[in-house]
Amino acid sequence: MLKKRDLQECHVLYDMMVHPDVFPFVRQKASSYEEFLFLTKQTIEAEERGELISRTILDEWGNAIGTITLFDVTENAGFLGTWLGKPYHGQGYNKPAKDAFFHEVFYELNIETIFMRIRKLNVRSIKAAEKLPYVTLANETRKSVYDQINTQGEVYNLYEISKDLYTLYTLREGGFHDTTHQLKEA
Repeated sequence: MLKKRDLQECHVLYDMMVHPDVFPFVRQKASSYEEFLFLTKQTIEAEERGELISRTILDEWGNAIGTITLFDVTENAGFLGTWLGKPYHGQGYNKPAKDAFFHEVFYELNIETIFMRIRKLNVRSIKAAEKLPYVTLANETRKSVYDQINTQGEVYNLYEISKDLYTLYTLREGGFHDTTHQLKEA
């Protein structure tokens, strides 16, 4: 489902990223394939320096279909950026990609908090975020961060995923799945 970023999938990802339904919502925009290649190389180097964590999202056949990145990593927190190619919108890839990524960053890479800044006009992303039971709207509870991302006016909502809330969610889900499995066997 996820793999470390590399230059091999750049062409496929670039073609998906420039789609008009995707491009406005991508944080690392590139106006040419060469620029996208350069940005991907910079992303790989920034991860080696501990500044971000970035993965390519794969479909069930191992094809690159988008990216998921934790930007601006400081003090065990960072900002999430995710995008999927237009053909993969609404196909059920968002949640499993996030679950795999969150598991890695929380339990293997010691991240404590993931922030999501979502444009108030980006209805698709807001709906996707609000479907996740471990996401909380943090416009008021993290007012200083909210103000920091909105220095040019109130453009973004701020959402937060804490390691503790995500852990509680996964424990509940694990328990639910075990019960369901036992019921099916009975």
